[in-house]
Amino acid sequence: MGDTARLVNGAREAGLRVATAESCTGGMVAAAITETPGASNVFDWGVVTYSNAAKQALLGVSAESLEAHGAVSEQVADEMARGALERSGADIAVAITGIAGPGASEHKPEGRVCFGVATASGCETETGECGARGRDTVRSHARDPAIAAVIGAIKAQRRP
Repeated sequence: MGDTARLVNGAREAGLRVATAESCTGGMVAAAITETPGASNVFDWGVVTYSNAAKQALLGVSAESLEAHGAVSEQVADEMARGALERSGADIAVAITGIAGPGASEHKPEGRVCFGVATASGCETETGECGARGRDTVRSHARDPAIAAVIGAIKAQRRP
C-alpha cells in the first residue's frame, strides 16, 4: 500500500478530514491524495497560494510574518496550516512553502522547504533542505514528507 493509500485509509478509519495549503508544490499533495480511491471520504479542501497576497487573502498569513521571516519560513508554514485548518473545517491541515528553483532567493537556498501540520492540538513545523537538485526534484521531495507528516498526524489523532 502506498503512502497516499495509507493516508486516505487511515483518515477514513479515524473519521478525520484533511486539508492542504500549498505553495511551491502547486497542488501536488492534493493531487496525490485525490488520485487515491476513497479520497472523497477524507479530503474536500485544498488551496494553492503561490503569491504572498494569496497566502494573506486565503489563509490569513500576516504581512508582518511575511516581512519578518519571508514566505519560506516555519512561521509562514505555521500560519498557512492554521489558516487552512480553520477555514476548511478539517481535522488536519498540511502546509508547504519553499524554493523549488531554479536558483535561490536573496536569503534562502534553492531546495529549502518549510512544512506545517495543524490539528486542534496546535501546529508542528519543520524545515527540510533538499539542495539545488532541480525544480521537479525539489517539488516531489517536498510532496512526500508532507504526506508522511499527515500520516503521522492521523496516527496521533486516532480516536478510540
